[in-house]
Amino acid sequence: MVSLYFHIPFCNRKCPYCHFYVIPNNPIHKELLLESLLLEWNRIQDKIEGQEVVSIYFGGGTPTLFGVEPIAKILSTLEKEANLATDCEITIEANPEDVTPSLMEGYREAGINRVSIGVQSLQDDSLIVLERTHNANKAVEAIEATYNAGLHNISIDLMYDLPNQSLKSFQKTLDQVGSLPITHLSLYNLTIEPNTAFFKRTLSLPSSEESFKMLQAATNHLGEIGLHRYEISAFAKPGFTSKHNTGYWTARPFFGLGPSAFSYHNGARFRNSANINKYAKALKANTTPVDFKEKLPYPQSVHELLAVELRLLRGVDLEKFTLPKSTHSLVERLTDEGYFEENASRLKLSEKGLLFYDTVAGELVSHSDT
Repeated sequence: MVSLYFHIPFCNRKCPYCHFYVIPNNPIHKELLLESLLLEWNRIQDKIEGQEVVSIYFGGGTPTLFGVEPIAKILSTLEKEANLATDCEITIEANPEDVTPSLMEGYREAGINRVSIGVQSLQDDSLIVLERTHNANKAVEAIEATYNAGLHNISIDLMYDLPNQSLKSFQKTLDQVGSLPITHLSLYNLTIEPNTAFFKRTLSLPSSEESFKMLQAATNHLGEIGLHRYEISAFAKPGFTSKHNTGYWTARPFFGLGPSAFSYHNGARFRNSANINKYAKALKANTTPVDFKEKLPYPQSVHELLAVELRLLRGVDLEKFTLPKSTHSLVERLTDEGYFEENASRLKLSEKGLLFYDTVAGELVSHSDT
């Protein structure tokens, strides 16, 4: 099994809490990107020959700005030339302000069967702080328009730990989620990265105690309305866990196509050039657009795979990992400290471990066999 990720880094705004390479949103660059993506697909076909493609994901920036026709062209090419699973999950990311009934109908007809909508909040004051260009009503309208267009597998993103946010205001967002026709929800706390506008500002952020209460409120409420937590940041109705993201967490091979797209294959990860012109030039010259490649040595490689799969609440089967004796000792110590629950060979995070996953992952990834 294998997954495909198409990185489409067009964007019509600049969020103060994020930064990434953006392609200018104009017809020339759209044409160049489509041509390059199809060339890159030709280069990787032999690497996935005979393998079933179980998920396809269009993300990065605002891929809906690419347009229905280019997405339809890519999917029609894959239908002819790839071994797509009959239930292949095909997702596109969208921002509420860009969603219209006709656009969503177009994407459904093109072959999209799942949409991830960047709602972030259902409170206007929080959306203003985040400098989003949609309001709460538009977010709800976008979800309903997507559903009415026949796209019934809908995921939304929500954020907490926002500037000036309180448990009470966050609860108002949670209270509205139950009435939305969604199947999946990703929940993230605001992380302020260096070199972003937020990093340079003095912000009034919730305390760690308030943040914990928000997370608790979310997990409790979402479970009550049928969205069950299956990964640290992901909640889904039965049968609607994200096939694509689950692949990342379980080390399924995937190929990223597009500028700055990452891939993982044969135990190595690699990344394309972020610059659209360099990326396109390499492909036109029939050379690789990859500008970074890394293959971790043993045991760092298995430590990283173990740390990533532990994000899943079901835990991991330790028997599928060949771990050094010192790693088993580390696991025993972390279990004694209350970060893990262990049942026979299956290891999973405890409630404490879920809260302090970064601590656990950091210990595993940095551990050396001594």
